[in-house]
Amino acid sequence: MAAARRETTLAGEALATRQGGELAAVRAYWNEHVGDWPIATAPVGTAAYFEQTEAYRFDKLDYLERRIDFAGYAGRRVLDLGCGFGNDAARFAKGGAVVTGIDLAPRAVALARSNFAQRGLAGTFLEGDGEALELPDAAFDLVYCHTVLHFTPEPARMVREIHRVLTPGGEAILMAVNRRSWMRLMHRLARVEIDHLAAPVFHWFTRDEFERLLVPFAETRLVVERFPVRTKVHKGLKALLFNTLFVDAFNALPRAWVEGFGHHLLAFARKAESGR
Repeated sequence: MAAARRETTLAGEALATRQGGELAAVRAYWNEHVGDWPIATAPVGTAAYFEQTEAYRFDKLDYLERRIDFAGYAGRRVLDLGCGFGNDAARFAKGGAVVTGIDLAPRAVALARSNFAQRGLAGTFLEGDGEALELPDAAFDLVYCHTVLHFTPEPARMVREIHRVLTPGGEAILMAVNRRSWMRLMHRLARVEIDHLAAPVFHWFTRDEFERLLVPFAETRLVVERFPVRTKVHKGLKALLFNTLFVDAFNALPRAWVEGFGHHLLAFARKAESGR
C-alpha cells in the first residue's frame, strides 16, 4: 500500500487527513484482504469457506468461547463493530441477539450478508466508519469490537463512539494487540508472521495504554489472552520447531510467569448507568 504502516497512536491527526488518506487506505486494504484466510480450501463466500474459517478462528483463539458468552444476549441489541464477514456475529445471532454489523470495507459487508443468509440467520449489515458512526446515541446493549482497534487510524475516537452508542449500563467487549507479547518477540527474533502487520495502520498497546483508551467507561476489566497454539497454516522447519518445541515449552511454564505476555488484550467495559 502507498500509505505508510503506522505502529503508534495517532492522536491529534486532522479529520480531513484521516478521511482522505489513511481511512481510504485502510478501506482499500481490507476490501482486498478480508477474504485472505490461507486455511480455507473452499471458494471465498461459500458455506464451506465460512465453516472452515470459523473453525480455524475459534481454534486459534481458543479463549473466545471461554471468555465471551455468545449465547447470553438473547433479545438484546448487539453491534459487531468491524464485523468482517460475520463469523463472530453469527455466534451472537445463534444465541438470539438482535445483531447489527458494521465494517469499513464493502466486500466485508457483502460477505457478512451472504454468510448470514446461508446460515438462515437474521442480521443487519452496514458499511460505515467506526470512528464516526451514523447511529443514534444509546442504540445498543453490547458493542463487540474484536481485531479492529489496532487497525483503525484513531482508536480513541472509535472507543468514544462505542461508548456513545451504548445504552446506560451497556457493555463493550474490546480487544487490542499487546506490545509486550510473546508473538511480537518471536516476530523479532525468528520472523514469526503476525497477521496483517503490513496493513496501512497497525497499533501496538501496552496494558496501560489500552486502559487509558477505556477512560470513558465507568467499569473496566482487562485480561491478557492468546497464548501459543500449534500452527495449521505454516509448513517447513520453522513451523515444525514452533509446534514441537516452542508451543509446548511456553505452555508448560506456570501461567503466572507468562500471563502478561499474551498477544491479545481483552477488555470488558461497562457504561455508567447515568449514561455518562
